[in-house]
Amino acid sequence: MAFPTPGKPVRGSRSGQPIMALFDLLGRNWAMGIIWHLSSGPGTFRQLQDYCESISPTTLNKRLKELKRARLIEKTPEGYALTAAGREVFELLSPLGEWAKSWAQHLKEA
Repeated sequence: MAFPTPGKPVRGSRSGQPIMALFDLLGRNWAMGIIWHLSSGPGTFRQLQDYCESISPTTLNKRLKELKRARLIEKTPEGYALTAAGREVFELLSPLGEWAKSWAQHLKEA
């Protein structure tokens, strides 16, 4: 699967609108889980592997490379960490995560 680049066709969009490129990247296995975990501070490869439980080392390595290429994470002496853009994405997604919890409860009650 090619790296999702704004302006080029991505999953769900032939025009490659920037939002669709972002959704393509974030929709990949464990991408948002990695961002969520790193929102609380840097983590090593091993810590991320433990957090993601069922992720293979190959998939984790691929996701980390993609998120670094997208400049959402970076390698630091303490491990992997969110960049300013990565923190901004997390802050934008966090309210959506809260909304999803109430939505799930609403569906459960229906």
